[in-house]
Amino acid sequence: MPCERKPMRYGHSEGHTEVCFDDTGFIVTCGNDGDVRIWEGLDDDDPKFITVGEKAYSLALKKGKLVTASSNNTVQIHTFPDGEPDGILTRFTTNATHVAFNGSGSRVAAGSDFMVKVVEVADSSQQKTLRGHAAPVLSVSFDPRDEFLQASASCDGAVVVWNIEDQTQTVSWPLLQKTNDVSNAKSLCRLAFRPLLAVPVETKVHLYERGSWDHVATLSDDLLTQQINVVAWSPCGRFLAAGSVGGSLTVWDANSKLCVEQKHEKGFTVCSLAWHPSGSQIAYTDTEGCLGLLDGASESKPAKDYDDLFDEDDDGRLMDEGLSDTNSPAKKRGGDEDEDDDFLVPSTGRVRNRGAILDDENSMKFRDDDDAGSTVAPEAAPLAPLHPVYEGPMPSAPQKAFQPGSTPAHLTHRFMMWNSVGIVRGYNDEQDNAVDVEFHDTAVHHAMHLTNSLGHTMADLSQEAVLLACPGTDELASKLQCLHFSSWDTNKEWMVDLPKGEDVKALCLGQGWAAVATSALMLRLFSIGGVQRQLFSLPGPVVCMSGHGEQLLVVYHRTAFDGEQALGVQLLQLSHRKKQLISGEPLPLSPRSYLSWLGFTAETPCYVDSDGVVRMLNRSLGNTWTPVCNTRETCKSKSDHYWVVGVHENPQQLCIPCKGSGYPPTLPRPAVAILPFKLPLCQTATEKGQMEHYWRSVLFHNHYGFLSSSGYEINEDAQNESQKEQQELLMKMFALSCKLDREFRCVELADLMTQNVVTLAIRYASRSRRMALAQRLSEIALEKANQIQEDEPEEPDYSSVRRTSVCGSGKPTSSSGQPRVTNILDNMTSSRKSTPLSRSAGNLSKNPVLKPLAPRSKTKPKTGFQLWLEENRKNIIADNPDVDETDVIKEAMGRFRTLSAEERL
Repeated sequence: MPCERKPMRYGHSEGHTEVCFDDTGFIVTCGNDGDVRIWEGLDDDDPKFITVGEKAYSLALKKGKLVTASSNNTVQIHTFPDGEPDGILTRFTTNATHVAFNGSGSRVAAGSDFMVKVVEVADSSQQKTLRGHAAPVLSVSFDPRDEFLQASASCDGAVVVWNIEDQTQTVSWPLLQKTNDVSNAKSLCRLAFRPLLAVPVETKVHLYERGSWDHVATLSDDLLTQQINVVAWSPCGRFLAAGSVGGSLTVWDANSKLCVEQKHEKGFTVCSLAWHPSGSQIAYTDTEGCLGLLDGASESKPAKDYDDLFDEDDDGRLMDEGLSDTNSPAKKRGGDEDEDDDFLVPSTGRVRNRGAILDDENSMKFRDDDDAGSTVAPEAAPLAPLHPVYEGPMPSAPQKAFQPGSTPAHLTHRFMMWNSVGIVRGYNDEQDNAVDVEFHDTAVHHAMHLTNSLGHTMADLSQEAVLLACPGTDELASKLQCLHFSSWDTNKEWMVDLPKGEDVKALCLGQGWAAVATSALMLRLFSIGGVQRQLFSLPGPVVCMSGHGEQLLVVYHRTAFDGEQALGVQLLQLSHRKKQLISGEPLPLSPRSYLSWLGFTAETPCYVDSDGVVRMLNRSLGNTWTPVCNTRETCKSKSDHYWVVGVHENPQQLCIPCKGSGYPPTLPRPAVAILPFKLPLCQTATEKGQMEHYWRSVLFHNHYGFLSSSGYEINEDAQNESQKEQQELLMKMFALSCKLDREFRCVELADLMTQNVVTLAIRYASRSRRMALAQRLSEIALEKANQIQEDEPEEPDYSSVRRTSVCGSGKPTSSSGQPRVTNILDNMTSSRKSTPLSRSAGNLSKNPVLKPLAPRSKTKPKTGFQLWLEENRKNIIADNPDVDETDVIKEAMGRFRTLSAEERL
């Protein structure tokens, strides 16, 4: 009967993950995040966890004792389920790769570099060291009879059976492919010893008889095409489960060789298997940190002899009309004394989903290797009507609140904050419980060492202050502490207690303010000096926050279904004129991903999701979010990550590469890598796709318009440089379109150009003998010129006037140097007088006359501002005798703006 596969769920961060069951049936897992988690079931959304180190590589559980191999090269023991440390069993020169208990729970075996250690749990000084492997050990397994035998597999290709008491090798088989490290091994070769020794060898499992060590059988399956990674015997020792690097799960009946095949839903490597103590379930984990469950994969107990229930006159016939004679257990036993016809049936007695018996990729398939015919299951009795079951989308587990630029709070050494200002580290071990603050620029402030007596778990850092917060307890309220180091007075610290039952979930700092989001769905605003300024409710539980200048970005939960996170975002401007720029809009995420970083560039909000996609706010397109980079594209393997610590509009982003993990260690200080932005444009490998990085330039520089509209002073040189870059890219795209005979596309590009660049485009089209295109471009140029003339009385074009005046201020200029910045189309009028063509178009007598290419007159009409400047220049210079020509023009523009329309005339 088919097993029922439960949907997989997130268990740990990406990387090697292991699973086992305790005696009561709870699922216990460990992973790359350093946690051991105890799950009451697959649907447990709040598992209890035990932190054992930076990473946990393996675990074993027996009789209330939990043994783990952690990243500090030790094998530790904890009480279970309390999680209290109970000492260190042994140490290695590198991390242990696998640990295992013996049957009685009195011994633990651990494998590492070139050796296996067998340690007595009651007295860890009693150790046996088994030497002889020529490479790191992959796995260990105890003899089920506890008669001083143990098996191990190594990267040297050998599977060895040891005599523990003599510390000698009993037998060795060269079965595996040799490699120099566990990370390079094609298979973990997890051994299983009950009652036979099962050894996964490529796509098969070899079975060896205990004692004689003869190869007695080989289990295989035609659908298995990739290496088997792990194997595990069922509690009764009859069934063997196997998981492969390709994601397939296989269960064999060791007696009848009945095979059940189940495909992993995503195809990731299965790195651990465990049977429920009752044999009714198989838990498994993969290298993505996910946890899955096969329900109903258990053996049936021997059938009773139903003939004893009836008279001999019944001739062994069954009274139940639902079963035929051929399906009778008695008839089976009489016709065939073997157990080849036994079936896997659920031990729970529950009615299975009828859809599970369909022959699809998610259903179990049965084959009998000893019989060419197919096996037919007995007909089931008529099922009772079932209650309607909802099969639609199910709510997703909401993402927990976090601080951008921080590593998980359970780590003993962690980054509490890493941003563009500095680094806040937290230490919580036996030697110290403190917070270190380090600034990238020591001119801001010197480094600080703070005693963390309150147990702060959250932090943020700005040019003005350090903000810390700790969760509340039954006795103490949640506290917010601020170190205002930029204050001019002597009292630079303040602290606030939150109301009882209200905990800090997220915090951030801005220019002159601090914000705190709490568990009561409240957002509290404080001044940097500690004055409570604002208070309002959030639409949902907060996920994270980020502040920059006078902008506050808040992300919170809305609703989540079918494995997706549904987040909302608010962007507030906390200036004197407070306003909401984005109000509760959905925050786009990659499918089945979660938010991993939130922050600002120079002035623009941006964020990163767990799939590595970086998105930035596009203010020029109605506050939409545009993907600008995918950090996963630069990772060398699936287990590598980039931990984002900042984004800048240079354009580049600052990341810390993490090999084989999701977070960097605090020591040694990790190196920061710079990743360039790469918009997901089509055909980026072609010349056309590369030139369309014009849109990238527009996206990264549209904050100038936002700052200008908000009343801020902007860097005009940087703005002009960005506009110059954009216009150059447009002209290159225009030239490419001309070469491809895409004249309509050329007109579309001309709509994005300034009037000066349109004139250059007209010249290019004329010299390319594209007169029809040049004529259309001349119409566009005329429209742009008229538009400038119409806008000039209301808001004069000061930038063009300033550039013209600077060029004519007496400084020598090279004809081959800087491009012309004066307005070429100032002489264009609405009159339609015929003018001669340029030399490039003069030979085409039938072509239309192009007005923009008329020779420029030596005299140029002056604008109203230029005439006013000539009359008042002497007065301005008299008032400001020491200023240069540029400052004179700026002063003149300031005075000209204050004049009324009549005074300007």
